[in-house]
Amino acid sequence: MGLWELFILALGLSMDAFAVSICKGLSLGRIRGRHLAVAGAWFGGFQALMPLIGFYLGRFFADLITAYDHWIAFFLLLFIGGKMIWEALDPKEDRVDGAMDAKSMFPLAVATSIDALAVGVTFAFLDVNILPAVLFIGVTTFLCSALGVKVGSIFGARYKNKAELCGGLALVLIGLKLLLDGLGVL
Repeated sequence: MGLWELFILALGLSMDAFAVSICKGLSLGRIRGRHLAVAGAWFGGFQALMPLIGFYLGRFFADLITAYDHWIAFFLLLFIGGKMIWEALDPKEDRVDGAMDAKSMFPLAVATSIDALAVGVTFAFLDVNILPAVLFIGVTTFLCSALGVKVGSIFGARYKNKAELCGGLALVLIGLKLLLDGLGVL
């Protein structure tokens, strides 16, 4: 996986956290620098941790399924991206309060990074240097989350669904590229 694909993947993974951060910014009213840092640290930290866990889980099973790894990566990314697209198009509006304490942020950080766990499993089947990859994903998510809080405080919930839709589409397209590479088409 090249740097460009990793960048698009990191952006795609960070869109859930970005969308929740927008809602946090909307709920906070007046924001401070610490709000940006707290959101970035929680979401970026979990977006880095989860693919690392997924990578080591995937490595445990990698020898059993290497002949089908491109199909597994494709279906996992298709599922994750499809779920994000579905949530973006769902008319139900999610409510997020402005609390930034551990009790509020922990479940949000876990929920927005479950897809990163599955991506970590796909990393086990690809030629990915895991530590730089997860650091890149974590930093990207940190920045997107901090930006999301700021955007939420300025623009409100207007861009939440668009962010999730773009992130989902990016993951589906990366999955398709990995499948086509694995099949020798590209």
